[in-house]
Amino acid sequence: MTPLPKRKLSKGRRDRRRAHDALTARNLSVCSNCGEMRLPHTVCPKCGFYKGREVVSMEKSEK
Repeated sequence: MTPLPKRKLSKGRRDRRRAHDALTARNLSVCSNCGEMRLPHTVCPKCGFYKGREVVSMEKSEK
């Protein structure tokens, strides 16, 4: 048989251990070309620009 805790952990002690498990929001920055929110240090998924120049050519889809 495996060992068991001698006493029940209180809710406060349990929750203090889990204090660092919360999800954090992503850091977003504004694209200098189109103004959309994007992840920092990445190419903008909307316009394909990075650091003021076009890195990926984005073809515009017409409906």
